[in-house]
Amino acid sequence: MLRALTRALRLPRPWRPLQTRSCASDGAAGDPEIQVRVLAGPDQGITEILMNRPSARNALGNVLVSELLEALARLREDQQVRVLLFRSGVKGVFCAGADLKEREQMSEAEVGIFVQRLRGLMNEIAAFPAPTIAAMDGFALGGGLELALACDLRVAASSAVMGLIETTRGLLPGAGVALAKELIFTGRRLSGAQAQALGLVNHTVPQNEEGNAAYHRARALAQEILPQAPIAVRLGKVAIDRGMDVDIASGMAIEGICYAQNIPTQDRLEGMAAFREKRPPRFVGK
Repeated sequence: MLRALTRALRLPRPWRPLQTRSCASDGAAGDPEIQVRVLAGPDQGITEILMNRPSARNALGNVLVSELLEALARLREDQQVRVLLFRSGVKGVFCAGADLKEREQMSEAEVGIFVQRLRGLMNEIAAFPAPTIAAMDGFALGGGLELALACDLRVAASSAVMGLIETTRGLLPGAGVALAKELIFTGRRLSGAQAQALGLVNHTVPQNEEGNAAYHRARALAQEILPQAPIAVRLGKVAIDRGMDVDIASGMAIEGICYAQNIPTQDRLEGMAAFREKRPPRFVGK
């Protein structure tokens, strides 16, 4: 899930834990490792996935991956989700990558199955119909960085540290070219500012005392997306994602198909009416 790298370029509802499997990577049976938050008020349309596995620095273990897959499956069918934001509930870390302690206890067959599930998770994030944003307020290493790269947009705090460090552990990350190869071959770690200079993240912000500066910037970015026509935004994402890996003629054909799907929408007519009447449009996602 390194295509993003190679392209380089206030009234919240309470936390709602998802139903999880009985086993837990940390041994704290029943404790959910992610939480889903649906924002309200001026943030209505923004949904957050909070990774909260402090004892393992949000490492991607079986339970965390299962809960993320379950949340994504549920949220992708919810038309009220206009922006999906990934963040951490653990100060100083976004996601430390794969849970190597857990993986060490697996057989070779189990490792193969888990790696396939991990790839499936990255694909599910990349294919999520609404725009996705990663708020990187701390370490994002290995699979943690790949998770962020699977998102459409990335915001990093100045204190963030990121890298594709799998080769330093004798492992192999996803495949890529040019910049991706350099980061994979060297296992180099980047600061937030270095990542922005390389086009790895969209924005870098100075970290604050609370350690959540990237989250606040990511939320502000999500708020910029909210007023736009939801169907047009989703179809625009499809056109870009599907068009990146094909020739120009095929890419134009994909764009044409997406545009055709947008023509009969109520939002398109509302957009033209608002322009004619010189008023802000009121999009409803239909």
